Amino acid sequence: MATKIKISNTDLEVSRINFGGNVFGWTLDEQKSFEILDAFAGAGFNFIDTADTYSWWVNGKGGQSETIIGNWLKARGNRKDLVIATKVGSETKEHGFDISKKHILKSVDESLQRLQTDYIDLYYTHFDDNVTPIEETLSAYDEIVKAGKVRYIAASNVSPERLQQSFEVSEKNGFPKYVALQPHYNLVERTKYETEYLPLVEKYGLTVFPYWSLAAGFLTGKYRSEADFSKSVRGGGASKYLNEKGFAVLNALDNVAGKHNTQQATVALAWLLAQPHIGATIVSATSKAQLETLFAAPELKLDSEDLELLDKASK
Repeated sequence: MATKIKISNTDLEVSRINFGGNVFGWTLDEQKSFEILDAFAGAGFNFIDTADTYSWWVNGKGGQSETIIGNWLKARGNRKDLVIATKVGSETKEHGFDISKKHILKSVDESLQRLQTDYIDLYYTHFDDNVTPIEETLSAYDEIVKAGKVRYIAASNVSPERLQQSFEVSEKNGFPKYVALQPHYNLVERTKYETEYLPLVEKYGLTVFPYWSLAAGFLTGKYRSEADFSKSVRGGGASKYLNEKGFAVLNALDNVAGKHNTQQATVALAWLLAQPHIGATIVSATSKAQLETLFAAPELKLDSEDLELLDKASK
């Protein structure tokens, strides 16, 4: 069985791999999505991450990912065994970023309907609109938590300033507090998280679930030249890492992967899981072979020499 950790300040126990549902209804159709979800849950993993707007870049408004997950939960009858995280606030072709009370109250009901469930375990502020008063957003969360629609709230793309203010507002009004943070963090993207967010994570005891854990696939080691970017629909996102630092990180990953007879991606995820406060890494897979690479990460114990090598290359 996959190892579980408890999200701080909650009673939620989650596996250390958090499946990223942005691929459902985008690069995976419903049947393929079911196969991947079955394999994920079958291996003892229980944590699925999605958003109300995935994948809006395909149809303009999103909803496909939650719909597929909802159909799967219903078909398998396994809702109680899973921890489902979804989000609110992102833009689509129909509206901009929005965390107003009106938008949250409408969106949560739509998400529940698509997910075919009565409650969402973890509900994220996906993106801040930077205009809605923090009191308004948190009072909306207070309402839906009291109604039993949402168990706990978390934050993703929220500035350190607004995040800090959110805790003050929750404290002052007795509103729910964010229990987790979902930042952009990986071996080639360390600075922003470690300098701006880590102090808040420590201050408020947040559990951290990094997204883009593999830097758009760069940390799998499959992109080493411009020519490699035609390999995948998502390849282009990794091109900005083809520089001296990027190659130093790949070199370190190659070394550590060779030593443990494992994949570079597994090592990159194991490095994240070895950092303080990291609960699980959010990562997607579109095949069983890719899933195996992810499943191996929580089992891989990097020693101090490995960690130092990766740390130095990625600093």
